[in-house]
Amino acid sequence: MATTIDGALKAVNVGASSLSLVGSSFIVLCYALFKELRKFSFKLVFYLALSDMLCSFFSIMGDPSKGFFCYAQGYSTHLFCVASFLWTTTIAFTLHRTVVRHKTDVEDLEAMFHLYVWGTSLVMTVIRSFGNDHKHFGAWCWTQTGRTVKAVHFVTFYMPLWGAILYNGFTYFQVIRMLNNATRMAVGMSDRPYVSDARDNMKALNRWGYYPLILIGSWAFGTINRIHDFIEPDHKIFWLSFLDVGTAALMGLFNSIAYGLNSSVRRAICERVEMFWPEKLSRWLPSNFKYRNQQRESELVALRIDQR
Repeated sequence: MATTIDGALKAVNVGASSLSLVGSSFIVLCYALFKELRKFSFKLVFYLALSDMLCSFFSIMGDPSKGFFCYAQGYSTHLFCVASFLWTTTIAFTLHRTVVRHKTDVEDLEAMFHLYVWGTSLVMTVIRSFGNDHKHFGAWCWTQTGRTVKAVHFVTFYMPLWGAILYNGFTYFQVIRMLNNATRMAVGMSDRPYVSDARDNMKALNRWGYYPLILIGSWAFGTINRIHDFIEPDHKIFWLSFLDVGTAALMGLFNSIAYGLNSSVRRAICERVEMFWPEKLSRWLPSNFKYRNQQRESELVALRIDQR
């Protein structure tokens, strides 16, 4: 029975991680191919996708033999998963500093962002390794079953994770509230043609409110499962473990869709497709596929609202 459960969890992990690997790799590839995407705002998305890609890659290793590959999977997955959710905080910080505080020096903070993300991730990974001997536990390398090691795992991963979720939620709330107020003022003081533009901008702004939900959706079941496992280590709940593994492994896919597939990426792809697509067949393309007809959404930059 245990072997069957481990096999099912392994299949879920490999399948979901493969989807995340494809999604994050696609964003990395777009950044490498399209020069117009190499702006600072999308560079942060590139770093996020790169972390997701490596996290998914090492997760797919699954069921490694004891020894080097076991350590590589355990520590590397922890390192890059922590880096992934920390990069989301730098994106939130950049938005807040640009939109709310009206600062234009965010590009000068890139080195500090790297120090913060990779330094924190490395420290958390090293702390987790203390007194921890990675062993082969069925579907993948996992930690020992002692309460101390479980507590260390919770402190070095789930506490920073939920700290990032709270920070992102509070930051996006401030950004959206400020832009909502500014847009209402602009609509009230502008002529009627500007009303539809302001409403379109708000649709893009409201999308930012869903970003913190990605981390919550990806790790809520994992957090509950860790707490349950700490309290009742001898009583495993299969459906909870199933949701834990599946949603966590899909984090890279969720991030690539929410952060990466913005209007700039779609527009760049459509330009290339139209460039090489035979003109005779262009009429078969959906009208909303053409980049010229796409609405320009607000992205990770400050919106300029004309006040009169």
